[in-house]
Amino acid sequence: QVQLVESGGGLVQAGGSLRLSCVASERTFSLYTVGWFRQPPGKEREFVAAINWSGTTTYYRDSVKGRFTISRDNAKNAVHLQMNSLKPEDTAVYYCATGRRRVIEMNPAEYDYWGQGTQVTVSS
Repeated sequence: QVQLVESGGGLVQAGGSLRLSCVASERTFSLYTVGWFRQPPGKEREFVAAINWSGTTTYYRDSVKGRFTISRDNAKNAVHLQMNSLKPEDTAVYYCATGRRRVIEMNPAEYDYWGQGTQVTVSS
């Protein structure tokens, strides 16, 4: 079973930046798509971004396009989410997830393994 550990969350002012990281326990992590999701307070979990196994294809929710960048370092079993120009509405618990799929998926039900989440709070 793949274990995922997120880090990099915190409190930042609007307009600031954070870099989230997700590190996996298994080398097979490098073979599959990885997604970032978030759950704002009182709301359902939502898709943020995803990257395919090779890093050649990425996909973002519309509200983060141009501000967030997802990348991966398969040699280190890691995926990162660079978040710039943060807004208060980006406040949420952020989760990384993976499953045994090699295509981009936006539905959280398609992911089998999840990290514990990291809190991102953006103050106005």
